[in-house]
Amino acid sequence: MSNKQTLSLEFFPPRDIAAQEKLVRTAKSLMGLNPAYVSMTFGAGGSTRAGTVDAVALLQKLGFDVAPHLSCIGTAPEQLSEMLDNYRDQGIRRIVALRGDLPSGMGGDAGELRYASDLVAFIRQNYGEHFHIEVAAYPEMHPQATGFGDDLGHFVNKVNAGAHGAITQYFFNPDSYFSFVERAQAQGVTIPITPGIMPITNSSQLLRFSTMCGAEVPRWVRLRLADFGDDRASIRAFGIDVVARLCQDLLDGGAPGIHMYTLNGAEASMAILPNLTWR
Repeated sequence: MSNKQTLSLEFFPPRDIAAQEKLVRTAKSLMGLNPAYVSMTFGAGGSTRAGTVDAVALLQKLGFDVAPHLSCIGTAPEQLSEMLDNYRDQGIRRIVALRGDLPSGMGGDAGELRYASDLVAFIRQNYGEHFHIEVAAYPEMHPQATGFGDDLGHFVNKVNAGAHGAITQYFFNPDSYFSFVERAQAQGVTIPITPGIMPITNSSQLLRFSTMCGAEVPRWVRLRLADFGDDRASIRAFGIDVVARLCQDLLDGGAPGIHMYTLNGAEASMAILPNLTWR
C-alpha cells in the first residue's frame, strides 16, 4: 500500500446539452478536491463511444488528468488501436482497461480479445509503458464468476498482463475489501488496489445498481433506507454518514486512496471527501 493516499473520481458521458452543462458544473466544483485523475466510463456497441471521447476532451480542457474507460469484448483490435492512437495523440496517459459486456445483437461473437487481461496485454504489446493501466477488482466477486478462486485468478491474470493499479467495484463492508487485498497479495499482487465508493443518494437507484453488479447492500442499510421512504433529506444525511465512515475505515486501514463514483453529481462527494483524514 502507498504511503500517500490519493483521490480519483469517476464520471459518465452526458447524453444531452443539459447533462453536459451539469457535468461541467460538477467537475468544476470537485476540482478543488485535487483528484489525482478522473475516469470517464465507456459505452459498448458504439452507443456512447463518441460521447466518451467528447467528454474526455471536455474534462481535459478543464485541466483534469483523464483516464478513459476502454472495453474490449466485441471490439476488433483495429478499433481498439484507433481509439488508443487517438487518446495517445490527445496526451492521455491513463486507461481503465475492462472486459465490458457483450453488446446486444452480437450473439456469441466476443471478438479476438475476450478478457480484460487480453486488453491489458494488447496495450502493453502495442504501446509499451505509455499508458498507466487501471483494471477492475471485485471484493465481493464478479457476478459471473464461478467462485472466489476463479475470480481471483482472473484478477491476477490482469495484473500479470501488465496492470499498474486496480479500482474495485463498490461495496459497503470494508472487511470484504481488506480480505480481497490480503488474498491478492498472497498471490504475489503488489499493485495498489483502490476501493471504489458509491455514494448513497437515491435508495431505489442504489438497490437497482447493486442487483445488476452483484454488490451487497447490508440488511441494516436496506432496512434503514426503507424506513425513510421518500424522505430524500434523511436518505442523503444517512448516506453521507454511512459512506464517510466506510471511507475513513478504509483509509485508516491502509487503502491507497478512494475512487469515488460521482454519478455526475458533486453534492455527496463534497459532503464526504473534504472531511476525511488522509495520510
